[in-house]
Amino acid sequence: MASFRVKGGNHLKGEIIPQGAKNEALQILCAVLLTPEKVTIHKIPNIRDVNKLIELLGDMGVKVTKLGPESYSFQADDVNLDYLETDEFLQKASALRGSVMILGPLLARFGTGKLSKPGGDKIGRRRMDTHFFGFQKLGAKFRYDSKNEIFHIDGKHLKGAYMLLDEASVTGTANIVMAAVLAEGKTTIYNAACEPYLQQLCDMLNRMGAKITGVGSNLLNIEGVEKLGGTEHKMLPDMIEIGSFIGLAAMTQSEITIKDAQIHRLGIIPDTFKRMGIHMEFRGDDIYIPSQKHYEIETFIDGSILTIADAIWPGFTPDLLSIVLVTATQAKGTVLVHQKMFESRLFFVDKLIDMGAQIILCDPHRATVIGLDRKYPLRGIRMTSPDIRAGVSLLIAALSANGTSIIDNIEQIDRGYQFIDQRLNALGAEIERI
Repeated sequence: MASFRVKGGNHLKGEIIPQGAKNEALQILCAVLLTPEKVTIHKIPNIRDVNKLIELLGDMGVKVTKLGPESYSFQADDVNLDYLETDEFLQKASALRGSVMILGPLLARFGTGKLSKPGGDKIGRRRMDTHFFGFQKLGAKFRYDSKNEIFHIDGKHLKGAYMLLDEASVTGTANIVMAAVLAEGKTTIYNAACEPYLQQLCDMLNRMGAKITGVGSNLLNIEGVEKLGGTEHKMLPDMIEIGSFIGLAAMTQSEITIKDAQIHRLGIIPDTFKRMGIHMEFRGDDIYIPSQKHYEIETFIDGSILTIADAIWPGFTPDLLSIVLVTATQAKGTVLVHQKMFESRLFFVDKLIDMGAQIILCDPHRATVIGLDRKYPLRGIRMTSPDIRAGVSLLIAALSANGTSIIDNIEQIDRGYQFIDQRLNALGAEIERI
């Protein structure tokens, strides 16, 4: 198990380029299974989860060619379906939650799918019902082997259908869309997720020959086609990295420019951080954050305490609530952070309290942060990263703290942030991998 040794108190300065979006990459990579033709993808982040999915595709028989540091070509013209029956496949797939999205393409093109219960962050229950509800509506039949935790799915005769999803699941919508593009007839998905990453997937599939309308809304219509062709695709910058860098700049009193942030695709993320009192300037598609000694959290119009809560897009993404929480510890003012979607995602707050933060954990979903305007800086401690987003929040806390911190289990951070230590060290941080 690797660790970071972090010396706090440095003010960072310079430019940083956000990586390609992890959550988009997991969808886009699975979509290469929908065609025997070559698909070229740019801006692929070099992170553990994405690399493991690329490795899994290669094991399945997809021809993978690395064209550059962030560019690959894929050609799924000789997929080995027998590999799905091996213990190796089940083990590799179960270690990666994003692998669930290979099911839609496998059902659409080959009529069969098999998968162990996926893993991923320990952030609470993340059920699979939406995925399987959609597959069933399209005519797939599945059974769950509870003893071995394996899903077996038969999708030989998928037909379009109307469905109203019980939740606007991003991965669930993506999986159903990929299954429906080759199904017979028309599919209508109501209460579909509409995040920019899903829009990217739909745009890519349309370039491949799919017929998807309503992209960007929660009502998608899909006319099934007989086959899809190849394409070239460039992924968006990771909005979670962008939000993390905004919070980092405020916490460490740093002057940072985030390059090519695709600001028009960030939704309310910039405005939410502005409500935290963080100044920023939009310079074309770059976000410039000046060094700030003080930043003050707004209140609601009637003077009551600001609440920041997660919601489905275009609401505030749950992946950035931990960044908001840690950033608030050194602000002036109070904020209630309400994590609605996952019941275990605030369970890193105890580490921040040990560092000296003034936080009341109200329940598994809500925390009140009392910002004391840097009067009591955080202090360095030893701590463990419980998941990707909490891990980078603890890293931000350590970079702002007095003294040295040790963060254990940084493999969690590596799952979502490529070379984060090297990139921040280039701005003046002191992070040592031990």
